[in-house]
Amino acid sequence: MAEIAAAAGVSLATVSKVWNGRADVSESTRRRVDDLLREHGYRGRAVRREASAGVIDVVFSEIDCAWEGEHIRGLEAAGSDAGVRMVVSALDRGETSRRQLLSRLRAGRTDGVILATDTASGALVSALSRLHVPVVTIDQLAWNPDLPFVDAANFAGARVATAHLLSLGHTRIGLVSGLEQLMCSRARRDGFLAAHDDAGLTPDPDLIERGDFNVPSGIAAGARLLDRRHPPTAIFAMNDGMAMGVYKAARLRGVTVPDQLSVVGFDDLPSVRWASPPLTTVRQPLREMGALAMRTVLGQADGGVLDTELVVRESTASPAAQSRPRSVSVRT
Repeated sequence: MAEIAAAAGVSLATVSKVWNGRADVSESTRRRVDDLLREHGYRGRAVRREASAGVIDVVFSEIDCAWEGEHIRGLEAAGSDAGVRMVVSALDRGETSRRQLLSRLRAGRTDGVILATDTASGALVSALSRLHVPVVTIDQLAWNPDLPFVDAANFAGARVATAHLLSLGHTRIGLVSGLEQLMCSRARRDGFLAAHDDAGLTPDPDLIERGDFNVPSGIAAGARLLDRRHPPTAIFAMNDGMAMGVYKAARLRGVTVPDQLSVVGFDDLPSVRWASPPLTTVRQPLREMGALAMRTVLGQADGGVLDTELVVRESTASPAAQSRPRSVSVRT
């Protein structure tokens, strides 16, 4: 679809609309795109629609937390409005899961596939392209920025979160980053650095630890930060799961939040408002992102980036006036 769009001088959304038989495209544009589709050997969407199964496939790497659940709520609502069903898959068994997914798509029918974050591998996207299946990703791809995507304002969200901690007086702020191959991780890291630059400060590279967006990695990264000779007074974790891991690492060391350590997350999952203390976090509009991804793969929207918002709760405060006791290593 990206090749067709480039050759026709139109957007990916326009190609999707032509392929789906949408009426809101000029006749001259429709003819140009149709000619290129035939030239490149694509089967016309109008032919496929007669036997359409009315199904959209949604693929996650795993389904084990509210992050996926919130996306699914938005996806299901938009799919229901459009009269299509949704099949949700998880690639948690690696290559076996991917082969089974592709086998099912070859044998059956789908009107499009939505790939969440790290499921959008080059091999899978290429395989779907050969099947002439429209693809939309949740999280922009660094290696294929022209593929239709839905994302949140990751850079702005991380910048505001870090600026909040700096405004409280924290100057030693730890960072628990996410998977480096994801654009959202890079954008949030850049936002963290930009907020320091805005304040005329340089973050301590020794206070940056890598996680993988799962709770255990947050526990491990939080432990490493808190066991430093000069630990941070605040930690920004790139998602709520890792922030909850930092909570546990702090609790095991007798470090209280927020009196001795401020913590900020990213997502605003429903459960974090009931954490002890309730978590300050960046609200990512997960349901809205799911709904927009569904409308985009159906050719009803153009995808894009949705705003984030800082939600201040009780996990952040000014640095304690007294010195914090030295951390000690404990079993986690």
